[in-house]
Amino acid sequence: MSAPLGVEVPPAFVAACIRNSGEEGKEWVAGLPLLAAGLLERWDLAPDGDVRHGEASLVVPVRRPDGTPAVLKLQMPREESAAALTGLRVWNGDGVVRLLDHDPDSSAMLVERLDGSRTLAAVEDDDTAMGVLAGLLARLTSVQAPAELRRLGDVAHAMVQQVPAAVTALTDPADRRLLRSWASAVAELADEPGDRILHWDLHYDNVLSAEREPWLAIDPEPLAGDPGFDLWPALDSRWETVAASGEPLRVVRRRFDLLTDTLGLERDRARGWTLGRLLQNSLWDIEDGATALAPSQTAVAEALTNR
Repeated sequence: MSAPLGVEVPPAFVAACIRNSGEEGKEWVAGLPLLAAGLLERWDLAPDGDVRHGEASLVVPVRRPDGTPAVLKLQMPREESAAALTGLRVWNGDGVVRLLDHDPDSSAMLVERLDGSRTLAAVEDDDTAMGVLAGLLARLTSVQAPAELRRLGDVAHAMVQQVPAAVTALTDPADRRLLRSWASAVAELADEPGDRILHWDLHYDNVLSAEREPWLAIDPEPLAGDPGFDLWPALDSRWETVAASGEPLRVVRRRFDLLTDTLGLERDRARGWTLGRLLQNSLWDIEDGATALAPSQTAVAEALTNR
């Protein structure tokens, strides 16, 4: 699928859109060539490299009229994409990719181009990599969230309400007890949810090498809340390597201590909100048909509760 100005829509991305969003995704991706052509013309952009994609967005390397490299990011209009635009505008490039322009009707963004071939996962020393991520997270979560962002308090109360039905899907009584304990931790914190802008998905692969700074965050899914709710993606980074280390609990604890020290968080509160992320992940898994808690989730819980 291609546009008159040469933007190719990979078949794998077409399949992902249809798989994830059904008929709506099929209709949206069918209109992508025309949308891309219109934006390239409107912003006077020239395609400048191979198109890349994830599950939810198409990334087109371009050059602006003055030759500056940039990236055109195309994604379905969603609450998450609107939140990303809000977050990028508020952060204004401080620790995160800079928003250059956007189209509110289509949720398309024009952002500065980073080095997509080098993520923070390429840094072998885990303390060094986690130190970089923690520094970025501290900068991002230092900013007060604007009123239009979704609030963690609403998310937390909704999760707790889902637990009685969700536990019935788990076959192991130990898993049921664990899920209930995570819900109890969230219930204790839900009325003090915080008011910072959270990235919500800051792991090693969402930090790219850059020229403006050595490393910058990408792909935020902003939420207003407590920074403790933002730690789990970092703790879970490069999990296969962590699990294979033979000491996953030690690695998680070391990461947690580094993150909470850098962000200046009270550890018991950060632990509770991290259990909230485990609860959220597990509820999503159960919704998708899981009948057991994921080993990575239970390992993180064990590392933080049995010290």
